[in-house]
Amino acid sequence: MLWIKTFHIIFVASWFAGLFYLPRIFVNLAMLNENETATRDRLIAMSDKLMRFMTILMIPSLILGIILWGHYGIGFSVDQEWMHLKLALVAFVILYHGYCFRLLKFFKENINKRSQVWYRWFNEIPVILMVFIVSLVVQKPIEIIDFLLNLSMYFLLAIFVSLITFYIFKKIKSKSN
Repeated sequence: MLWIKTFHIIFVASWFAGLFYLPRIFVNLAMLNENETATRDRLIAMSDKLMRFMTILMIPSLILGIILWGHYGIGFSVDQEWMHLKLALVAFVILYHGYCFRLLKFFKENINKRSQVWYRWFNEIPVILMVFIVSLVVQKPIEIIDFLLNLSMYFLLAIFVSLITFYIFKKIKSKSN
């Protein structure tokens, strides 16, 4: 069963890598001028290939996850709320993936109405979902509310540290120029 778990983790990590990268391509597509057709065509082709690859990775991730879920029996009882929340978040990831299909279709048909700023925010959703899902799996909390409060506190702390690091890096970079 550990090999199934190993490959489940590998497929999930690879799937999420695509979910992190595809909206970044959408940001670049949204930034293009109408006369940049060659760049647009190349980004559309990249998006299309990545979407296919992500979907291929998603399917074994879900199948292996279902096998593990059935084998371990985690979440079948009422007192395992963490698994219920995890499964709900995984369902949301699948919906996010499906919505990426729709957004890619809009770009292919050249009817995108969203700005690059919107796509930058949209790009953060899988990061937040992954943090919550991994935290739930590692911690397997009994009290979901306490878990969410603690995770939110640590998440805000991580954002704060990241912003400070970004600010320092920007200052160092501006001094070197």
